[in-house]
Amino acid sequence: MEKHITLPLTEELAKSLKAGDTVYLTGTIYTSRDAGHKRMCEALARGEELPFNPQDATIYYVGPTPAKPGQVIGSAGPTTSGRMDAYAPTMMSVGARGMIGKGARLPEVVDAMKKYNGVYFGAIGGAGALLAKCIKKCELIAFEDLGAEALRELYVEEMPLVVIIDSEGNNLYEDGKAAYLKQIGK
Repeated sequence: MEKHITLPLTEELAKSLKAGDTVYLTGTIYTSRDAGHKRMCEALARGEELPFNPQDATIYYVGPTPAKPGQVIGSAGPTTSGRMDAYAPTMMSVGARGMIGKGARLPEVVDAMKKYNGVYFGAIGGAGALLAKCIKKCELIAFEDLGAEALRELYVEEMPLVVIIDSEGNNLYEDGKAAYLKQIGK
């Protein structure tokens, strides 16, 4: 099913999404990769607040290239989500609900998604220049020393994504493979 979604990704909205849905996302998202996630989880362990409000937040696993003159951001393609698997359950436990990336997730992440009503969106790898066109605003908010991995706040319009894993744990990667194998008689 095709859905146009305006963030934040509330629990009710997350529950309405199903694995395989095509989604066009509009609203504020945050960027972070493994180095930024590590810092945020260490801060949470020390009882500190995050540099943004994680409640119903969506985090895009991306390390964008520098913007050229006249651009908001450079190429902004997804990074492999498995690099954040050690941190994703902690981030969801404090309210983050959406994740955007590419690739499979560990069972522990899927369990946390079911517990906290999280959603994992897939973005098309190799399409960073196209995805960057959906980004209308970009602001550095923390960890500037991490360069491309710094924490940024982005405003996106109609960012094309697919729900890979929904809040019930349904997984398009697994379901799609099973459907294909059934189709070919294996």
